Amino acid sequence: MHIPALLQFLHELSENNTKSWFLHNKPHYDILRAEFIDLIADVGKRIQQFDNGIGPFEAKKALFRIHRDVRFSKDKSPLKTHLGAVIGARTTDKARPVYYIHIDHTGKLLVASGFWMPEKDAHKKIREALADNSKSFTKVLKDKRFVDTYGGLSDEDRMLRPPKGYSADLPMIEYIKNRHYICAVETNLHKKVPKDLAAWIAERCEAAYPLVKWLRDTTATAASSTRG
Repeated sequence: MHIPALLQFLHELSENNTKSWFLHNKPHYDILRAEFIDLIADVGKRIQQFDNGIGPFEAKKALFRIHRDVRFSKDKSPLKTHLGAVIGARTTDKARPVYYIHIDHTGKLLVASGFWMPEKDAHKKIREALADNSKSFTKVLKDKRFVDTYGGLSDEDRMLRPPKGYSADLPMIEYIKNRHYICAVETNLHKKVPKDLAAWIAERCEAAYPLVKWLRDTTATAASSTRG
């Protein structure tokens, strides 16, 4: 896709975040959105080559709406200043580990994978697996490609104290305190656009695959917890 045109549009949108400006410039947005859909379609096909568990994939449906939900937000700006898409199996009632791609008005390309804010039952299963058998997760954390690409698991929003029912001396207690189970990497597209952007994104998703698969398997099969 034509990255400079997308970045210029998103920059102008950030400075003119109104419904009227967007309506006036929507023909341009529609072209850029179609190009972004093509990019996500390419990335999705590449991901399917190493991860057959992502489920049915349709690039158009993978995109998030550019219109913001401002009902419960102090920021009443009507539009997002980024384009984002998620690749992975999802249902209407429960989230699943996914791959997320995001390009914003500053030129940042973010590639993040894993489980953002798992719902209660899934989170319980993850914590149980970490508390009862840490070996499989340790293998994920030590995967060379995962470490080289991401450095490790994100500690964003990590709890200061262990959740109720978990001892502070558990080997995996720092990860048990996580609210999210994600890894993320970003690059500045203003500085350099990868020659094959879809391949660049897919390679980083592949580096995250051990984490995604562990989370998927754990939340699908882990036994229910008896802890309080």
